[in-house]
Amino acid sequence: MTLIDKIKKGDIPIFIKEVSDFEEVTEDFLLDKILKGRVVIPDNEAHSNKRRVAIGEGMNVKINVNIGTSLDKVDLDLEIRKIELSERLEADTIMDLSVGGDIVKIRRDLISKTLLPFGTVPLYEVAARCSDKEGSFATASTEDFFEVLEGQAREGVDFFTIHAGITADCIGKLKRSDRMLDTVSRGGALMLEWMIINERENPFYEHFDRVLEITKKYGVTISLGDALRPGSIFDAGDSLQYHETFVVSDLVRRAKDYGVQTMVEGPGHVPLDKIEHEIKAIKEIIGGAPLYILGPLVIDSAAGYDHINAAIGASIAAHAGADFLCYLTPAEHLSLPDIDDVRDGIMAFKIAAQAVNFCRGKNRVVQRELKVNRARKERDWDEQMKFFLDSEKALEYRNKIPPEIKDTCSMCSNFCSMKIVEKYLNKKLTA
Repeated sequence: MTLIDKIKKGDIPIFIKEVSDFEEVTEDFLLDKILKGRVVIPDNEAHSNKRRVAIGEGMNVKINVNIGTSLDKVDLDLEIRKIELSERLEADTIMDLSVGGDIVKIRRDLISKTLLPFGTVPLYEVAARCSDKEGSFATASTEDFFEVLEGQAREGVDFFTIHAGITADCIGKLKRSDRMLDTVSRGGALMLEWMIINERENPFYEHFDRVLEITKKYGVTISLGDALRPGSIFDAGDSLQYHETFVVSDLVRRAKDYGVQTMVEGPGHVPLDKIEHEIKAIKEIIGGAPLYILGPLVIDSAAGYDHINAAIGASIAAHAGADFLCYLTPAEHLSLPDIDDVRDGIMAFKIAAQAVNFCRGKNRVVQRELKVNRARKERDWDEQMKFFLDSEKALEYRNKIPPEIKDTCSMCSNFCSMKIVEKYLNKKLTA
């Protein structure tokens, strides 16, 4: 049974209380949101010892970390280190996007190493299989798609990105469109290749009932991919993007009726002034289902700094109602990220999420900010370190140039503003 089925039967899992406590909501509130399709808790029972994470309306904003090999670099140890870092910095989920090496073995090893909910894009394994046979992705059969889907579900994958919203009628629309960039989604491009060469409908769309059967059987949450997301800020909000959104909205309804938890993936490149409108419009179309967004990036010329570029968009999007943020690193569009890139990406999005969680009045976040400020006022550096989002990085900077005056920093030293004001304001008040 899926989580939805269990709740309907009154078989409430023990972890519901733990999750509701963490989210600072009542159990009834959480259960109601799950049944309405507005919150998901990815939970494949085959992935044991996992921390359950609630994503959606009324919850803390969550962040996902993408990891995985490429054809140019296959280093399992590096990907494991990325997982360890993600857990240390309190990311919420992991997605393996591996396309190089023995990706089945890599995925199994990574699942076994993490306590975070684990996601994949099954199309990538299908593509890798075809490559191993020295064929193109278009040689894959419909059965290949579903064999991979079920195999990954059996291994313990908690959520799939399924590109089911890009349909055969999109091909003509793409050809006639004046988009700056046609399709930047890797999964979307692969599916387009398959449909065009085979002159067939998208198998995930045509056989969506099979997708639902597999995900229901294993308790996998569906994340409906945005194959036609804008890849340029000039394409944001065009008819192609919304055509797919309306197709996806129908799939959300079908999944909900079948008892399968479902998220929807959102736009990628959106100008600053369009973000709020787009998020609210998409949430309305998909009936309030959890919205999982990549960025969005607010300009297209920030290569090397796309973690900052995207975090700006992410904070606005989350404040407008997005629920789940997929991080970007400085290496986005340029190379496979190394461990430092992953750290920068996590922290940029952690800050964006926490800024919105503070505005949502999440007490745990508010208390962290209060405690760090009280410690700042006392210039108690050891106490401050306990509440910084990345204490390791903060301590590294603190120790770069040790201050001669211990309760100040090496930038201000004797000219510390708080120390000056405290000294002379107190003297004046007691005079």
